[in-house]
Amino acid sequence: MKKLWLIALTLVLAVALAGCGKDNNNSAASPSASSSASPAASESAAPSSDAAVKKTEYPLTVKDATGTEFTFDKAPEKIVSTSVSETEILFALGLGDKVVGVSDYDNYPPEVLEKQKVGGVTEPNVEAIISLEPDLVITGISIKDTAVEKLRSLDLKLVKTEPKSIDDVLGNILLFGQISDKQTEAEALVAQMKEDVRKVTEAAATIKPEDKKKVYIEFSPGWTVGKGEFMDELITLAGGVNIASDMQGWNPINEEKVIADNPDVIIYTLNITDDKSGKKLEDLIQGRSGWDKIKAIADKQLVGMDGDILSRPGPRITEALKQLSEGIYPGLVKSE
Repeated sequence: MKKLWLIALTLVLAVALAGCGKDNNNSAASPSASSSASPAASESAAPSSDAAVKKTEYPLTVKDATGTEFTFDKAPEKIVSTSVSETEILFALGLGDKVVGVSDYDNYPPEVLEKQKVGGVTEPNVEAIISLEPDLVITGISIKDTAVEKLRSLDLKLVKTEPKSIDDVLGNILLFGQISDKQTEAEALVAQMKEDVRKVTEAAATIKPEDKKKVYIEFSPGWTVGKGEFMDELITLAGGVNIASDMQGWNPINEEKVIADNPDVIIYTLNITDDKSGKKLEDLIQGRSGWDKIKAIADKQLVGMDGDILSRPGPRITEALKQLSEGIYPGLVKSE
């Protein structure tokens, strides 16, 4: 099963992210919400002049998601990120000036477009990374084990993350803040994100069990997600019931099962086109045989979301949570 979701995430989600990055136009189907980690997130996460700045003491030894330990004698000056989510974290912490290389799929914040590309998220370009002489390489869940081994064999400090929940993302933010001597900024960002979670979960707690809506999510043509992954957690925190929660990880859909489960709301990724049919994802969903009888489609409860926000376990993950909440239960979370 582990191999299944690794393959799905590597070959499907990475492609979905690339496609999402090409066209991020707004749609009437997308719930309105302001981003909690905008291009100016580094400013919002910065400590006020009155705040006590928390400094990292070096040498610092940390452990990454693979259990590998690294010791830093000082804050890294040249950072390469091969994962879009992790790049967003670095920029949100105000480390954009330290980032010298990013993956081919990086597109947010806009400043990242000026950075040198170092290949894909599954197999980065080793030569391109070495040429930048980084003192830290950060990578994510999609990289192949062979690529990790290759980069580490070259004595590069390669910190790997494997976020599968909001808590994992918050932990990564704090870890990056510690490594880079940006602990105050990291703690401020985490506090902001926890506040987003609090607002949504407190609102969701007011929903009676019998009023909870069944939700089907299709983030890439023919693919949905079950337990053990952050998208399922987001649906649950928002008060929805993921109809795929009886499965584990990333899974190809069963069309008959979706009909039988009869979801109240369908969440899909905007601006995604199916390679086989050439249809947009929303048209593909609505055109499947027998799906016109599904409550969500009959009631026009299809909610499109920006794929970069929905699919990236980074600083905008709580923005995805807020948008999911608004899409499933419009107006439930009151603006303050």
